Amino acid sequence: MDSEDDMHDANDLESLDDDYYSGGTEDAAMDYYSDYDDDADDYFDEADDSERLESRRPEVWSVSKVHDAWFADEDRVRKAVGLLDKPIVEHGDARELTCGICFENHPRAKIEMASCGHPFCLLCWEGYISTSINDGPGCLMLRCPDPSCGAAVGQDMINRVAPDEDKQKYSRYLLRSYIEDNKKSKWCPAPGCEYAVTFDAGSGNYDVSCLCSYCFCWNCTEEAHRPVDCGTVSKWILKNSAESENMNWILANSKPCPKCKRPIEKNQGCMHMTCTPPCKFEFCWLCLGAWSDHGERTGGFYACNRYEAAKQEGVYDDAERRREMAKNSLERYTHYYERWASNQSSRQKALADLHQMQTVHLEKLSDIQCQPESQLKFITEAWLQIVECRRVLKWTYAYGFYLPEHEHAKKQFFEYLQGEAESGLERLHQCAEKELQPFLNADGPSKEFNDFRTKLAGLTSVTRNYFENLVRALENGLADVDSNGAASSKATSSKGASPSSKGRGGRGKVSFRSSMSSRMADDNSHWSCDQCTYANVRSATVCQMCNQPRR
Repeated sequence: MDSEDDMHDANDLESLDDDYYSGGTEDAAMDYYSDYDDDADDYFDEADDSERLESRRPEVWSVSKVHDAWFADEDRVRKAVGLLDKPIVEHGDARELTCGICFENHPRAKIEMASCGHPFCLLCWEGYISTSINDGPGCLMLRCPDPSCGAAVGQDMINRVAPDEDKQKYSRYLLRSYIEDNKKSKWCPAPGCEYAVTFDAGSGNYDVSCLCSYCFCWNCTEEAHRPVDCGTVSKWILKNSAESENMNWILANSKPCPKCKRPIEKNQGCMHMTCTPPCKFEFCWLCLGAWSDHGERTGGFYACNRYEAAKQEGVYDDAERRREMAKNSLERYTHYYERWASNQSSRQKALADLHQMQTVHLEKLSDIQCQPESQLKFITEAWLQIVECRRVLKWTYAYGFYLPEHEHAKKQFFEYLQGEAESGLERLHQCAEKELQPFLNADGPSKEFNDFRTKLAGLTSVTRNYFENLVRALENGLADVDSNGAASSKATSSKGASPSSKGRGGRGKVSFRSSMSSRMADDNSHWSCDQCTYANVRSATVCQMCNQPRR
C-alpha cells in the first residue's frame, strides 16, 4: 500500500489526455481529476458527488487506498472524512429555520445545510467559508460550523455560497493538493512556470521536460544533470553556494595579523606589513615576526632568513601547511568551476541562437537557398545537439571534481572521454555558429551549401556518438577501466585508443590521434579521418561518418 502505484492505477494514468497540464484555475482542477469519479461510482453509489470528492481529501488521493480502507472498515472511513449515513437534524416542512451562528430566523430559501442538516444562513456560510479559505489549504478539510459536528463541507457548498475569488482559491488549493500528494506528478521547478508534469519512473532516466522547455531531474527537481547522480549535484551546488570557498580563499591569500588576528592580504612586494588601523602593528609577511626585529642580519627587506631556516629545519608551522593546502584546493576547485560555468553560459547562448534560428534565420535561409524549411531541419538538429551536449559537458566537470584523486586510471580514462567529447562539440559548435553565416548573408543560392549540409550533419552524428559514449561510461562508473589502470578492450575497441599520454591543462588527457596512429600501424585495413577521427575501411575514398575526402 506504500508503493508508487498507490497513487493511481495503471488505467488511471492511461486515461489522462496529456503528460503535462497547467494549474491555477478551477476548470483545470476539475478536468484533471474528473476521470476518477466514474471509477469510484461502483463503490460509492450511495454517496453524492461532493461525498465522492471528500473521499479523496487530500492525503487519500489514492483510489486503491480508499477502496481498501472502505471495505476494511466503512464506518471508520466515513467518520474520518465526514461522510454521514443520514442527516443528524431533520427539519420536516418548516418554512423558517434558525441560523446556528447568528440565531436569527430566515426563510428556508436563505438557509443552507451540509449533509448533517445543521442550518446556517447564506451570510454566515459565506463568512465561515471565506475565513477558512483565507487561512490556507486547511479549507480542503472543512467541516460543519457546528462545533459538535464532523460532517464534511464539499465543493458543491463552496460553489453555492462563496464569492468567485474564494472559489478560485479553493480550486487552486485542491489542485495543489492533488499534485503534491501524488507520487507521479510534480510542479515544474522553473521560475514562473505554472505547469505540472506527470512521470512514470522506472526506466532509470529521471530527466523530464516541461511544456515550458525547462528540463529537470524528477528525483531531485534540480536542473537535468544526466549522467551525474543527484548526490554529486547536491554537493556541487552546495559547494558553489557555501561559504567554504570564501574561507579557502582567505586561507590561501591572507595571513592573520600576529597582534589582532585579523586576516591581512599582501598587496605590495615588500615583506614589511602594516595592519590597518586601529591596530597598525608592523610585522614580517614571511615569518609573522615583529618588523622591529628585522634588518640586515635577517636578510633585508625582501627576504627573511629566519623563515627560510625554519622551513629547512622542518619547523614550518601547521598554519602555513594548512594555508598551502587551502591554496591548492582553491586552485583545483577554480579549475573545475570555471569550466562548469563556461559551459553553462555557452549553453544559454546556444539556446538563444537556437531560438533565433527557429524564428528568424530558417525562413531567411530558406528564401536565400531556395529550399523548403523542411530540408533545413539538419541545422535545428545540430543546435539541439549543441544545447544538450553543453549541458552534459557542464556536469562532467562536477563529476571530475569529485572523482577520487587516487583512482588514476579512472581519472585518466574520464579525462580522455571528456576531452574527445569536448573536442567534437567545439568543432560542431564552430561549424553551426561560424560557417553558417556566409550562407545567411549570401545574395542567392550557393553551390557550397550542400557540402555544408553534409559536414554539419556528419559533425552532429559524430558528436552525438562521442557524448553517448561519455554518458554511458559515467553512468557505469567508468567500469571499463580494469584494475591494472588501462581501459578494457571493450572500451578501446569502440574508440580505437587507450589513455596513455598527458593533455590539456596539465591534467592527464589522452591524445586521440597518436593512439589512433598506433592502432592504424597494427591495422592497415583502415584509415582515420582527419576531420572526425572515424576509422574507415581502406577502400573508402570519403569518410563514412562526415563525408570528408580522404587525404
